[in-house]
This record gives sequence, structure tokens and C-alpha cells, in this order.
Amino acid sequence: MQIGVYQAKTHFPELLVRVETGEEVTITRHGKAVARLLPIEPNMKPDLLSTINELRQFNKGRYAGAPISELIAEGRR
Repeated sequence: MQIGVYQAKTHFPELLVRVETGEEVTITRHGKAVARLLPIEPNMKPDLLSTINELRQFNKGRYAGAPISELIAEGRR
């Protein structure tokens, strides 16, 4: 759907309802597209086990409980 800036301003709440239902709205000024209203994809809750596994992979090979001086020296390499 395309709509002019003035109409978008005056009918903004209705446009948001349409966008919430999945419609895309293009806002135009003097017939030229200047903005788009798009629905945000629903937030997907990450799977807890896969998140834990990713953290374990990230921490693999890192120094757990190493003295700070060693971590600083490693960071400088």
C-alpha cells in the first residue's frame, strides 16, 4: 500500500493496525517513496539448550580462574 505523508500523519493509528496484520506501507512525498512501515518479526525465544551449548563452545580453550596478569598478557598478544 502507498500513502502520502499527510494521510499517513492523519491516519497513523490505522496504518499501524494494518502493519501489525502483516501489511507493508510505503509513505510517499510528492509521489516519491520516502519511507516504509514494516511489521517486526516476532521475537523468537532462543532454545535454552542450544544457548548453553553455544556458550560452552565460546568458552572452550579459555582460561577459567586464570590470574588476571595472564589474561592481560594473552590479550596483548
